[in-house]
Amino acid sequence: MKALVLNQVEGKTVASIETLESTQLPEGDVRVSVEYSSLNYKDGLAIKGLNKIVQQFPMVPGIDFAGEVVESKSEAYKPGDKVVLTGWGVGERHWGGYAQEARVPEDWLVPLPENMSSLQAMEIGTAGLTAMLSVMALEHAGVMPGGKPVVVSGASGGVGSIAIALLTHLGYEVAAITGRESSHEYLSSLGANMMLSRHEMATDARPLEKVYWAGGIDTVGDKVLAKMLAQTEPFGSVAACGLVGGVGLPTTVMPFILRGVNLLGIDSVMCPAPRRAAAWQRLASDLPATFLDNISQIVSLENMVDLADQILQGQTRGRIVVDPNL
Repeated sequence: MKALVLNQVEGKTVASIETLESTQLPEGDVRVSVEYSSLNYKDGLAIKGLNKIVQQFPMVPGIDFAGEVVESKSEAYKPGDKVVLTGWGVGERHWGGYAQEARVPEDWLVPLPENMSSLQAMEIGTAGLTAMLSVMALEHAGVMPGGKPVVVSGASGGVGSIAIALLTHLGYEVAAITGRESSHEYLSSLGANMMLSRHEMATDARPLEKVYWAGGIDTVGDKVLAKMLAQTEPFGSVAACGLVGGVGLPTTVMPFILRGVNLLGIDSVMCPAPRRAAAWQRLASDLPATFLDNISQIVSLENMVDLADQILQGQTRGRIVVDPNL
């Protein structure tokens, strides 16, 4: 089978296309023929050897995949079943989706929803699952359509794009934060009603600012998240699911104790299986398939090193689907 393999050579991470045998796959209950994977920010970090994402070498990166079971020791899955996997340290500690096959523990898999294809699953991917978990968290916290807008940072990225589409479909008014004016038309096509400059939102926030938002979904962190919290209405909520702008949070307790604002942490990697399965079912019903066709492109393993640079520099848009069989 063909795979993108990361090795460490003289302290540097080197990526190369290699031919492997199925017997080289790590231990697991279920062997899957990978039909599609996708490119995420964490994959870019792994391929470029940054932030110690990869914890052992050699490593096949790719933090998600969808495909068909070809061999199973599990009673839950049989050959021919369609499955999807995101998270659980795949592509970091356990070989991931940038190969034609993968072998994983049964508990890491989710049955593919009946009305969803493997391609659609990876057009959604980890980014879409994260977006859906964020929307579900806002719903659970009481942020409902019909009020003030919900603000989304990193709007033209994978999580942001799908979050905007989901929120729009569910009836929310959406404000999009982006650093690229060239993305405005694209974001409007997803349903964003308002565009905000990332530069403006990344300035120092006062402890409390004028209220604009019912809630938010933040993929950036640092000053952008602090500004969103300071501008959220009393008893509103912000779901934090990313850190592309930094791991800091320069705020005070004032939004939390004077306005009752909730900061909701979203972890798609170790999300419990029942909530993960519920999120995939919601994605199947709440994200129109026609939407996915407008935000995705399909690439081969040979493209991944260049694309890793692009996603880390914020130069990608929408979703990049990886076909290891090209």
